[in-house]
Amino acid sequence: QVNLVESGGGSVQAGGSLRLSCVVSEVTYVTRCMAWFRQSPRKVRKRVASIYTDGGTTYYDDSVKGRFTISHDNARNTLYLQMNSLKPEDTDMYVCAAGYARACDIDLYTLWGQGTQVTVSS
Repeated sequence: QVNLVESGGGSVQAGGSLRLSCVVSEVTYVTRCMAWFRQSPRKVRKRVASIYTDGGTTYYDDSVKGRFTISHDNARNTLYLQMNSLKPEDTDMYVCAAGYARACDIDLYTLWGQGTQVTVSS
C-alpha cells in the first residue's frame, strides 16, 4: 500500500515562508500525478497545485500563482510545496494527493495524506 506523509506545516506571520514536504512510500502508476490541496475545517478540498512527476508540467490555482512553487524529487520520492509571501487567507490544512497521470487533467486523485496545518497570522 502506498502511503503519503506530509510535514513542514507551522505558524508564520504574513509575508513569511514555509516549505511543505510529502514523502511517498512507493513509486507506482498511482503516483504519476501529484498535488497539494488545501482543506477547510468543513473538509472542503481545493487543489492548490499539481505536477506530472514524469515531465514536470505544473498547474497552479490563481490564488497562489507567483507565490507557491510545486516540485518533485524523483530520487527522494518526495513532493514539495514552497510557499512564499504567505497571507492570512492561506491558512488551512494542506493535504498531499497522488493519482494516475490523467489525474492532473481531470482533478481526480486516488491517494491522500493526512495533512499538515498551515497558519498565517496578520
